[in-house]
This record gives sequence, C-alpha cells and structure tokens, in this order.
Amino acid sequence: MTKDRLLALRNEARDLFYHGYNNYMAHAFPADELRPITCKPQSRNRENPADVGVNDVLGNYSVTLVDSLSTLAILASDADPKHAKTALKGFQSGVASLVDLYGDGVKCGKKACGFDLDSKVQVFETTIRGVGGLLSAHLFAVGDLPIRGYCPKRKASHIEWPGFKYNGQLLRLAHDLASRLLPAFGTSTDLPYPRVNLRHGIPFYQDAEHGICQVNEQSSDPREITETCAAGAGTLLLEFTTLSRLTGDGRFEELAKRAFTAVWQRRSPAGLVGSGIDAETGQWITPTLTGIGAGIDSFLEYAFKSHVLLSGLNHNGSEDYLQVWQQAHAAIKRHVYRTAEKHPYYGQSDFLTGAPRFSWVDSLSAYYPGLLTLAGEIEEAVTSHLLYVALWTRYSALPERWHTYNGFIEPAFKHWAGRPEFIESTYYLYQATKDPWFLYVGEMAMRDIRRRCWTRCGWADLGDVISGEQRDRMESFFLGETAKYLYLLLTENHPLNVMDAPMVFSTEGHPLIVPLAARRTKTTTAVKHVESDQKKSTCPAASAPLLLTVSKVANRTDFFHAAALAQLPSNKTLYPWTLPPQYFPLNGTSSPMNNAPISTLTFPNLFPERHADGTIPLGALQKISDGIVINSLSNMRINMVQEHARRGEHAIVTYRISGIANVALGKDERVWLNSNALDGISPSDPHFKKTLDGGMIDLILQSGNGSRRNFIPAILATGEGAAVLPLSLTSSLVGALPHRRIFLLNDTLCEYNLPEVVAQDFDILVVKRGGCTFLEKLARIPELGDSSLKMVIVLSVSDAEPHPPNRELTHPLLEGQQLTPNGQVRQYPIALAMTDGRDETIAAFRNASVGVGSVQNNKITIQPTKVSGKEPAFGIRRRFWFESLGVRITNLYLL
Repeated sequence: MTKDRLLALRNEARDLFYHGYNNYMAHAFPADELRPITCKPQSRNRENPADVGVNDVLGNYSVTLVDSLSTLAILASDADPKHAKTALKGFQSGVASLVDLYGDGVKCGKKACGFDLDSKVQVFETTIRGVGGLLSAHLFAVGDLPIRGYCPKRKASHIEWPGFKYNGQLLRLAHDLASRLLPAFGTSTDLPYPRVNLRHGIPFYQDAEHGICQVNEQSSDPREITETCAAGAGTLLLEFTTLSRLTGDGRFEELAKRAFTAVWQRRSPAGLVGSGIDAETGQWITPTLTGIGAGIDSFLEYAFKSHVLLSGLNHNGSEDYLQVWQQAHAAIKRHVYRTAEKHPYYGQSDFLTGAPRFSWVDSLSAYYPGLLTLAGEIEEAVTSHLLYVALWTRYSALPERWHTYNGFIEPAFKHWAGRPEFIESTYYLYQATKDPWFLYVGEMAMRDIRRRCWTRCGWADLGDVISGEQRDRMESFFLGETAKYLYLLLTENHPLNVMDAPMVFSTEGHPLIVPLAARRTKTTTAVKHVESDQKKSTCPAASAPLLLTVSKVANRTDFFHAAALAQLPSNKTLYPWTLPPQYFPLNGTSSPMNNAPISTLTFPNLFPERHADGTIPLGALQKISDGIVINSLSNMRINMVQEHARRGEHAIVTYRISGIANVALGKDERVWLNSNALDGISPSDPHFKKTLDGGMIDLILQSGNGSRRNFIPAILATGEGAAVLPLSLTSSLVGALPHRRIFLLNDTLCEYNLPEVVAQDFDILVVKRGGCTFLEKLARIPELGDSSLKMVIVLSVSDAEPHPPNRELTHPLLEGQQLTPNGQVRQYPIALAMTDGRDETIAAFRNASVGVGSVQNNKITIQPTKVSGKEPAFGIRRRFWFESLGVRITNLYLL
C-alpha cells in the first residue's frame, strides 16, 4: 500500500471518529449515548428497569465522553500538527467538561458529587468503560502515556492547560466510581454480584432468588438475577490493579485478584472455564458451555494482559497469570478448536468434557486472533483470523452469531452493534507481521462502515447485516474502540505502536500502564495452583514476504479454505474485497481441505421382540465422570473420527469414538464396553473386532486388611525366552482374585539363587530391576515342576533413581531361552512382566505380600509377614482393544 493511500485512509479514520464524536457533543452530551438516526440523546430506560441491555451500560455519567477521551488523546499524536492540536484541545476540553459536571473528586460538580447517582449498573461494563476510561485519560494527561509534542510540566500541584488546571481530577473520579462498585464484592464466593447501584449499593441482592435471562437480554423475572459470567467477574484486573498502583489503595487490586482466582479455581477437569456462574453459590449455570466468545472472552484476555501489565514488578503475580493463560490456551486448543472442518474455527463445547455442542461463532470471538498475536501464537492467530475476514467480506459486517455448518444466522443474532473486536485483531496482526494484507482488511471494514452505518448525526449500528437495516444506537465503544483501532492500524509510527513498555489495551480499548513511580507498590498474589511449561517472553520479529510476493497471507495454500467455510460466492473470490489482484500468485494452488474421515458403526437389533422401532434399550448407556459405559449394543450407532497418532518414530492411523447415539464425546472421554454387551455380536466381524493386547496387563493387588484394591499397569516380556501368561493367573469370575501367595524380594536376584521353598510355596515373585539381565534373574529360580512359581514381576527402580518419573513402560527383552540354576533349558518357562517401581507401587506389593525376603549373610533369607483379617490376594486382568477394519479404536475399553 502506497504512503499516499495510507495517508488518505488515516484521514478517513480520523474523520470517522469526529463525525460520531462531534454529533454526540452537539446532540446528546451530557447524556450517555447518541441516537444517530433521530439525533437525540440516549439515556437509561427508567420506565423498564429490567431493560438490562440499555441500563447495564448507561449509568447517567456521560459514558460516551468518558469512553472517547483516550481516543482523543491518541489522535493528538497525529503527524499533521493542525489535527494534533485540534485533538489535544478536544481532549483537554472534554476533561474540563467532565470535571464541571461531576466535580474534581473533592468538590461537587453541576450534576453530581462524583458519581453519586441513582443508577443500577453492571459492575463489568462500568469498570471497563467508566473506570478504565478515566484512568487511561489520566495517564495521558500526566504524560505517563505518550502524546507526541505534549510534555506536561507541573507547577506546584497542577498542570497548566488553557483555561484549566489539571491536578489529578480524573484519578480521583476513577477512585470515586470504583469505590461505588465495591459493595458488589460482598459475597462468600469472592465473585462480585453482576450489578450495583452507584448510590445505594446492593440492597436488591439481599435474599435474591435466581432468575433467568432471555435471549433478547430482557429479564424474565422481577426478582434480581445473581448470575454473572467468567468474563464479568474476571475482567476487572487491569483497571483495578492500575487504580491501586496509582492511588495506593490496595483494596481494588486485591478484590479483582480474588474474583479472577475464584473463576479459575472453578475450571473443569478438562481445564475449561464456563460462561454463566452464580455469584452467591459459585456454581456454574447449567447447561454449562465453554468457548472463547461471549461470557468468557475477556477472562482469557485479562489473564495474559495482566501478565504484561505487571511484568517486572516484585510480588506481582505476573508469572502466575501467564501460566493461567498457557493452561487455558492449551485446553481451548484441544477441546474448543475445531480442525476437522473445511477451515479451523472455535466452536461451543461442553464445559466438563470438552465435547462439541454447537457449531456457531460469534462476533465477540473475533478478538481472539489479536490475543493470540500478543501471546506469540502467530500462526494460529492468522489461521483463525482468516474466517472472520471471509465472513466480513460476505456480509460487510460480522453477524452477532453465525453457524458454520449451514451458514445460518438466527433472527435474534443478525445485528452488528459496531463492535471493535475484528478490527482490533487486524490491528495486532499487522503490528506483528507488517503484512499489508491486514491494511486492506482495515480498509474494507472502514469503507463498509461508512457505506452502511453513516447517518447525518453519527454512526448507526446494523439491525440486520443482510438487509442493511439500521438501528438508532451508537454505543460508546464505537468511538472508544472501533474508531481508535482503525486509526492506529493506519498510523504506522504512532507513539503507542512503537512504545517499549508494558502497556496494554483494556478490553474497552483504553491504554493502561503502571508508571515507574507506582511500580514499587507491593501487592499480594492471589492466583495459585497452576502448572506450566515456561516459554520465552518475547516474540520473533516479523518475517519478510516470500520471494517475488508482497503478502505472505495472500500466498497461503489454505487461503481459500476459510472462503469455502464462509460460503463466499466462489472459491476464487478475493477477500478482503479491497485487495488488489496482484497480491495473489499467478500460478498459486490451494492445498486439500482437512476433512477428517468419519466412520459410523451401526449395530443390529439384538432383541427382535422389543425395540423394533430402532430405539436403544433402556439403560443401554450410563454416564460416568470420564466418559460413557455401554451396557447394550442393540440398535446402537457409534460415530468415529480418524486421527493420526505416533508410535515411536512412526505415524499410525487410529479411530476415536466421537459420538454415541447422537451424543458427542470430548477428546479425552473414554467409552467402557460391558463384556455382556458383546453377546450376540459376531467375534469375527472385521468392522468391530475384539483383540487381545499381547503386551499390557493390569496387576490387581488386594492388601492384607482388604480395605482397597490397587490396579497397576505392567508390560509382558518379549523375545525368544518370553513365556505365555498362565491362564490360572486370570479369573473368569468378575472381581475374583485367584492367587494369595506373593513373595517380595528386596533384591535384584542377580548373585544368589532363590530358596526352593519360595519357588515351591509362592505363586508370584517380585524383584528389583538392575544388576543383571532379565534372563539371568530367571536363571536364579529353581525349577520344581509346573506347580511351582508362575510369574516374576520386575520393579523398574534402582538405587540411583529411587523415585522414577511416570514414564511409558518398555517390554523386557528375553533374548535367549530360559535356563535353570544348573544351566539346563527350563522345561516350564516362567512368565515375566515389568512395572514402574514407584513408592506407591512398592507399598502396594508390600501390603499384598505374605512373604518378604532380603539378602543377609550372603544368602536370601525369608521373613514371613503377619496377616490380620482378610488375606491378601492377586490377579491379572488382560487388556483388549477394539479395531474396525484393522484400525484400532483408541478410546474404547472392555470392562
């Protein structure tokens, strides 16, 4: 893109902001918002207090002005001195107007004493728009955030502006507003109530009963709703931490950390965070879904950005927040990220298991590529951003919700509210890659907004992205975020774009930083119980375009995959539509789309006298914590997806059961098949075949007091000398353990022969690994006929490694024939298996043994153990796997 074209676009972005801002000041100020079609102010809906879609945001404190101050400060660094001066003047006069209305934090203003207003507002929205907007404007005012050419000089206790003296009024007002939110934190769960009255606190939550919120955001019950969400409770960290550091009042940072931690500690075993959660009980609202969009989005965003904001401070918790992000991202990548479609996307999944539930994406989730970019996940960011670009190309906006399977938009979700997330991600990706493709994406978005949303008094949002119907509302974030990110995207050398400091944009687009003077404040760390694989804290520099190309994105071989998923009119459609054709390679080719093969197993009706209609029997499926138990295969349909796994250095094809009877399963869920369910199923059917696992077995140990059973995985020996596992060691009776005589030898059995009495009276011998080969250990055991010792179990432990890690077991190798102590070939070979010799395993064998031995005086001595109560017992459970046409089904197990 040429410099002249970039300059022209930047001027358009600046004019876009002023068209909305000037009309707001002329037709709506000091009200909260502007109605751009009727040119009237938009205020709270006092006639209908349950209209939370309006009343949650509009607190009657001129929210559009508060949200716009940081944009004005950013425009004040314009390369054109005339435009920069105009923006700086607008910023300073806007600050003076707020102080005139609401006071300076000490004295009252014309409208109120601070924010002493009878307005019930949402804690989340008031924090990100009100508190965040005031803090960011204060940081610009005192020079902690840069404005080109603005060098504030303090005279005594203030900074001289034309006709105004700035002495921290915005900071005091931010403290006043945030203090009025603190009553919402009076819960036993550390999760704040979702709403608070700026004057009266939370009297409406006393003895509140849980209500329901409809799709149209209208309350269905006059009783107060105590439901908040992960984003609403966890997205306070940046604003409250900055406020605490600037004022020295640590209450805000501490409460925000507790709320964030309260959400994170309630994550599922799959590592996923849900959406709706009750502030009073701390329970997730069912049915609990997870994803990256509405209700969850800014929780993920603030995990990483809190790491950045607090980096370099002592006692700050910065690394803890990084680890939260890394764990959350890993869980999302595994359970929410869908790669088996035409192009990857993030769907809606089950909170507990990660199983796919819905296939729609929402416009709020368009922020995620930007967050991935900040975290250094550039490839994933570019891949996911392509779909949003293709969708915008199709609709000239982003619908609030869009279904990937059929391209359907539900009637209640056809609108675009002027949201900034898509442009925000485009801005971050351009800063990281410098690929001009993203500039053309920004140009497309701006031209579509100007074409479809312009009114004579501002910018209307769209009620229907297909018909272009306008709605008479211009939310404050349109000026506070959407216009801001457009301008920053098209302004190459803006001070914020080249700033080398831990500055972050809040989820409302307000730049925040903890100044050097305030970075010495000591705070507590609230986030605990995190594990992580530490990564580098810097991202690689943007790579150069490919040879003879301009844009790396336009030359991706999967470029048109997103166009196919978005159902653009043709697979040759250029997107964004503003992109010049020469950006594409002349002989470029598209790689095959990644559609994972799917197979379905359909079982017959095993009970012809019943269920002739094809229904499955009652009780055929049983839900358990980590999966599903199948008690009957009659009329059952099992869906499987083909995956690639690694076995050593080789890649193998496997199946994973992804659904049973139209119930989707998570990637980590297991399917347990009751052995009785195989009755009536042909054992020779290649489509569904049970196969004995010749390597892995499970050792079942029952302690002497009979209090518990231990299941220990072990692996059988292989090689010329490997013996077949005796059938007597396994039992056909469920729960029965056939053997009760285990001898635990605290030695490697390398130097001394085993006493004949042990070989005669015991069934199982347990020895340590090391000192000699496995065959040499077996050669120390006397042969006393087929009724003697039946199995040797080797504990993989040595003195050099007393606590080995939980690693994958390897087959013990018996390279020759088994011999007796006198060198003869053993007539009755002994089965041998090896298991991991952790402390827990050794203790389990010790509790299950009736004899213990050790080396004393150059021989093995026997020390019988006392057995009280129920006798110890031992058994072996053989493992089986299932396969379909020779391909193993990895998550199906036999009970």
